[in-house]
Amino acid sequence: MEHTWRWFGPNDAIRLEEVRQTGATGIVTALHEIPNDQVWPVAAIQARKAMIEAAGLRWSVVESVPVNEAIKKGLPERDALIATYCQTLRNLAACGIDTVCYNFMPVLDWTRTDLTYALPDGALALRFDQVAFAAFDLYLLQRPGAEQEYSDEDKAQASRYLEGLDSGGRDKLVNTLVSGLPGAEEHYTLEQFRGVLAEYTEIDATRLRDNLGYFLQAIIPVAEEVGIRMAIHPDDPPRPLLGLPRVVSTRDDAQWIVDCVPSPANGLTLCTGSYGVREDNDLIAMTRHFAPHIHFIHLRATQREEDARSFHEAPHLNGDVDMVGVIKALVEEECRREKEGGGRLPLRPDHGHHILDDQQRNTAPGYPLYGRMRGLAELRGVELAVRQLALS
Repeated sequence: MEHTWRWFGPNDAIRLEEVRQTGATGIVTALHEIPNDQVWPVAAIQARKAMIEAAGLRWSVVESVPVNEAIKKGLPERDALIATYCQTLRNLAACGIDTVCYNFMPVLDWTRTDLTYALPDGALALRFDQVAFAAFDLYLLQRPGAEQEYSDEDKAQASRYLEGLDSGGRDKLVNTLVSGLPGAEEHYTLEQFRGVLAEYTEIDATRLRDNLGYFLQAIIPVAEEVGIRMAIHPDDPPRPLLGLPRVVSTRDDAQWIVDCVPSPANGLTLCTGSYGVREDNDLIAMTRHFAPHIHFIHLRATQREEDARSFHEAPHLNGDVDMVGVIKALVEEECRREKEGGGRLPLRPDHGHHILDDQQRNTAPGYPLYGRMRGLAELRGVELAVRQLALS
């Protein structure tokens, strides 16, 4: 597989020269500075690509070309925004970039309640704590209707949790949830956040899925025409949050997407961490079933906690993900593609722990240098072992 690395552009604390030393050969990035209602100019794409190639790497995957909220909400201006999106795809293809990861999560990208959760070995991990999340939703955000979505025990636990936080702890929780995470295009105050959530009051899962279908029917023919492979990322966490629907969380959701517009251009990002949070997602079976539609791979392991709604990022080869089994299924698919003249599958380690000097670097949460390098080394080792066993 092609081993890639997410890089957040020239302002990333990790330099391209350092990325090259990790063993990665491809870069996963985006033009984060361009608002998501504007076309990515060819000149800007070419300049970023030249920067990457000057470091001895290649721009393998775009993550992501963000989908404007008006498209997700199905507003009248969506047609113009979709046309803008399609032109960006044409421009990327003209520059030789052929894989685009994107998501269709309303308002929020991936969501956590703690960005520096201390593990027993001193490493720092990302965590989603259901109790902390309920405390935010019920008593800090005070979202209308939230109380109907939690049990009495949930409310009691959330209240006790909030009582244990000082003002700094409460501010930290709010900022973690609403101020934006790596790759997010929007950053909100608490009041702004209440407003954007209210805009989704009348949008349920059925309507959001209809809007996703409308988007796919518009962009996939263009992507197929210019040779772009679209790879939708699953919801993270893979369930409704804050009254917002989620429609890319399960095997059935993924099947609906590939069936909506059957095309080699309409595919999936297999994120083992996101899908793996749900115990009812059989990752090995899903990998085998959707193998021809997988265009991009995020490998990470999550560990469900005593309350299965809570989880944290585990080491890449631990947690609830059978990583060896998933990689074996991916290697089998790549071997099939190789026989048919296809290219390698791009893979990147996702959400590493902050270890060693990572804890002194100002890197994006979940995207340290050494933690991801450790993960990449482990994943590459498993892939090599699987390949050698397959050939023996």
